[in-house]
Amino acid sequence: MKKLILILLFACIQINAQKHFTKYDDTFKKYSKRFFGIGYDWKIFKAQSIAESGLNPDAVSFAGARGLMQLMPSTFAEIQSTNSFLENIDDPTWNIAAGIYYDRQLYKAWKDIDTEDEKFRFTFGSYNAGRGTILKAQGKAKDKNLDHTTWESITVVAPEVPKWRHEETLGYVEKIKKFHLELMK
Repeated sequence: MKKLILILLFACIQINAQKHFTKYDDTFKKYSKRFFGIGYDWKIFKAQSIAESGLNPDAVSFAGARGLMQLMPSTFAEIQSTNSFLENIDDPTWNIAAGIYYDRQLYKAWKDIDTEDEKFRFTFGSYNAGRGTILKAQGKAKDKNLDHTTWESITVVAPEVPKWRHEETLGYVEKIKKFHLELMK
C-alpha cells in the first residue's frame, strides 16, 4: 500500500511539473507568431526564458530585471510606449510579449548578419549585454581583421571589450542554444 501511495504521489508531482513547464507555451507561440511570423520556432524564446529566469514569473535579478524574460523596468516602459496593450511588467503574458517584441527589434537591427543562427546569437548577446557592447566587440573584431559578422569572432575579442562581463553573455547565448536543442527533442 505504501509503495502504491508513493508511486501515485510521484506521478502527481511529475504531472504538476510538466504543467508548470508547459504553462506559458501558448503565450510563447502567440507572440512569436505576432512579432516573428507564422510558423516561427517559438521554442527559441522559451529557451531564452529558461536561460533568463528558469521560467519563474517572479524572478528579479540583482540589477532589477523582472519576470520570465528578465526585462528592466525602463526597457519595458520603452516597449510599452509603442505597444500600449502591454499592461504590467509583472504579468507573465505581457512580460513574454515584451521580451519577444524586444528580441524582434534587436533582430531587425542586425542587418549585416547573414544567417538566421548568427543573427539570433547577436540578438541574444545584445539582449544580455546591450547592442552597444556587441557593436564595440564588432569594432574590435574588425581591428583584428576578423569577420565581425560571426559570433565566433565576437567570442575571440570579447575579453578586450572594456566593462563587459563577457563570460556571462557568452554563456547566456550558449545556454539558450542548449535549452533550445533540448526543447526540440
